[in-house]
Amino acid sequence: MTMPFYVSPEQLIKDRADFARKGISRGRAVIVLSCAEGIAFVADNPSDSLRKIGEIHDRIGFAAVGKYNEFEALRQAGVRWADVRAYAYDRTDVTGRGLASIYASLMASGFTAEAKPFEVELAVAEVGPNAAEDRIFRLGFDGSIMDEETMVVMGGNQENIHAALAEQSTPQSFSDAIRAAHHALGQPASIEVAVLKRPAGEQARHVGYHRCFTRYTAEQISTIVKDRS
Repeated sequence: MTMPFYVSPEQLIKDRADFARKGISRGRAVIVLSCAEGIAFVADNPSDSLRKIGEIHDRIGFAAVGKYNEFEALRQAGVRWADVRAYAYDRTDVTGRGLASIYASLMASGFTAEAKPFEVELAVAEVGPNAAEDRIFRLGFDGSIMDEETMVVMGGNQENIHAALAEQSTPQSFSDAIRAAHHALGQPASIEVAVLKRPAGEQARHVGYHRCFTRYTAEQISTIVKDRS
């Protein structure tokens, strides 16, 4: 009888991690950036239909790199979770931290128990009434979760992109953030852009009852990128 090959747990985890990292590294970069007006999402994405950025709930946005079918399934699962929780409890009970925890659990299970790990990396962002209360979470392929202060860079040559953004002054507007991200990405011909606009005045007091997500059109993006004044 043929004896089965033995693979140590350490080697198995390393192999699965290497497999996931290779898949993610082939993806074009995505930047999530907190600024004065809210939170900006900018992705190097030549496709006009296969989106890497999306809306989850009132003040919560989503961005991803890696295999499209996997992160799109996760995005849809997040939307369903948010809808059910808002219906069963209250819209204010849907938070970025809660969603990030759900994603962390799903991705950790995929990494340890499924035939292959997720080849994706995610960012979940929740805009607050001021920049100090913005919440940006980064989710790794293994279910690891990190609470980032002002910026997340995923995919591509993320070290160089992060360094390029760090060299620039803190963006004070969406336009500044988009131009800074476009420059850090190497000025690709086509980018995908969306924002979570920070509620102000009366809207800021009604937490959870205002949709903040806006997707920019190609014309709007072109105008912002070309405007260097």
